[in-house]
Amino acid sequence: MKYMLIMRATADAVEASKELDFEEIINAMGAYNEAMMKAGVLVGGEGLTDPEEGFVVEFGGEKPVVTDGPYGEVHELFNGFWLLEVSSKEEAVEWASRAPLGPGSKLEVRRVTAEEDFADYADNEYIQKEKGWREEQAAR
Repeated sequence: MKYMLIMRATADAVEASKELDFEEIINAMGAYNEAMMKAGVLVGGEGLTDPEEGFVVEFGGEKPVVTDGPYGEVHELFNGFWLLEVSSKEEAVEWASRAPLGPGSKLEVRRVTAEEDFADYADNEYIQKEKGWREEQAAR
């Protein structure tokens, strides 16, 4: 099973992080990532830039509308993610609980859909094509 751990920060977490040594943050995150790599559960993960560098594409009218950031409230934004492949929800909870995040930070943990979630649509053209696309990506 794959799970995505989505880092979220509250305004309190943003303020608290200003008091921390950035190198200590890097070291703690690096050690956490290394532990997941050694355990064979880390599929991927990235941190994200500040929301001011992002944009939102909103669908609702005739054409999508692009709005530059910042957008949304701090608690609505996410700062990065990890993608894990684990044997159970409980193992995902265990790894999420080890994240070196400070007060006010949150992790939203969501299971990534898998092929079996679409069993009723197994003969769909795009479900079939996606299998091939995944094999191509794995070969890269």
